[in-house]
Amino acid sequence: MSFGLFEVLGIELEHMIVDLESLAIRPAAGEVLRDENDEIVDELFFSGTSWSNELVSHVIETKTDPPVKTVAEASNLLRRDLRNVLDRLEGKGLSLLGTGMHPFMNPREMVLWPGENGPIYRTFHRIFDCTGHGWANLQSMHLNLPFRDAEEFRRLMAAIRMLLPIMPALSASSPICESIWTGYQDYRLEVYRNNAARIPSVAGQIVPEPVYDPSEFEERILGRIYADMEDYDPDGILRYEWVNGRGAIPRFDRNAIEIRVLDTQESLEMDMAIALMIFHALKALVEETWSDGWTQSTVEQDYLVQIFGRVCRSGGDAEIEGALPALLGLSNKPWKALDIWRALAEKLALPSEEGLDRSLEFLLKAGCLSDRIKATLERKEGRLFPDGISQKLNGVSSIYKKFGNPLGSPFAS
Repeated sequence: MSFGLFEVLGIELEHMIVDLESLAIRPAAGEVLRDENDEIVDELFFSGTSWSNELVSHVIETKTDPPVKTVAEASNLLRRDLRNVLDRLEGKGLSLLGTGMHPFMNPREMVLWPGENGPIYRTFHRIFDCTGHGWANLQSMHLNLPFRDAEEFRRLMAAIRMLLPIMPALSASSPICESIWTGYQDYRLEVYRNNAARIPSVAGQIVPEPVYDPSEFEERILGRIYADMEDYDPDGILRYEWVNGRGAIPRFDRNAIEIRVLDTQESLEMDMAIALMIFHALKALVEETWSDGWTQSTVEQDYLVQIFGRVCRSGGDAEIEGALPALLGLSNKPWKALDIWRALAEKLALPSEEGLDRSLEFLLKAGCLSDRIKATLERKEGRLFPDGISQKLNGVSSIYKKFGNPLGSPFAS
């Protein structure tokens, strides 16, 4: 069944399985992915959702399946499923941990998932070496938005491409890696953009190129990726559109664009608040509330890539100049990225779905999770942790234990 713009949405959430006490990763996805015969499977299906594994055996993905009409509906379904996942882990000394990256794991501890998708994962590992943080230590929320035809694809891709560079100002939750303050608010995206460096066309510049026709996209973007991979993957195991590693990828198999730049948060409540904000901001852009679609489609690639890099490093404090504020209906002056989102939230009059507007209000006031982790560290350690400067930490598990349950409350520093 085909859906038009913003008629439905799909949400996918990744969480790590960790030891309840130490928070160390545990390759225990098989404890969750058991069917009615107690056999380990790659995917389980429920009413309105499904569960699956993602590459490594310490990650579980829960997702809406089929798509839903509102973020509130997704929130209720995913809350039910996360509760059920936690029930399966209870008694085994295990739990789930959110955020975009585990704060102290060694990626060489990872275990590839051995199920039916094993050949795919082994091929990725052979080509790119998945024992790096850009593969073994990252988790995100994917937001899927539909398009019905080529014209709707053009309008939606233009809006996503324009807004994508500032999305991490809301969602950055990965400032710590191997017990080091990395200097990046969103270090997941920093390592992610380099994880396929052996074949640069796979991830491109993360920000999608200005290609707005489906046929042209398949020829210029996917065709280039497939050609560049031929020597590494002669059997074509990865010759599918999901091998595209950009921050938003067309899924022509289901007529949707999948946004991938959103770090998983500390709680489902915050994941859904971010999804609500982005859904309605993109809808306003597609409806040309602040600027026309043609102008949106002409924003220069280098400009958007530069903004994306600044936001990954500095989060909501990144300064945004140039065309973007005006295209979002804001005054033509330098803006901080989080202030742009605050201004948009005021313009949008968001619906009060399951109280998610109040959760978003908290986020816009307190800052992204990386900001809140940073404030807590500075009090705990008695020193500053500036963006752009890496520093060794004495220990981080005590902070992360405060949000070791994805059904808990948002983390307030």
